[in-house]
Amino acid sequence: MKKNGIILVDFALEAERSRGLSPREAIVEAARVRFRPIMMTTFAALLGAVPLAFGEGPGSELRRPLGITIVGGLIVSQALTLYTTPAIYLLLDRLRRRRRTDEEALQPAE
Repeated sequence: MKKNGIILVDFALEAERSRGLSPREAIVEAARVRFRPIMMTTFAALLGAVPLAFGEGPGSELRRPLGITIVGGLIVSQALTLYTTPAIYLLLDRLRRRRRTDEEALQPAE
């Protein structure tokens, strides 16, 4: 999930720099374009953990908690990544802009 968040931010920063998009447009486009690859990698990992969570046989009672933890963790972290990364990106951009205007206000007039 950390990598997915980095991919979203990197894509948005590149769109801002190269095409001059606003931060809001850039992160929305990043989320839209990267959504499918992010979901594909998450589902691949999730489906790999399903046999642990629902498997039967000797020793399954020891592996089942691990499988449930992996599946639950992937679902929760995926939701958090897809919702909080764009929000934090926009919040940090707003703070950066505010700081820049504050610094410009403190500069002596020439």
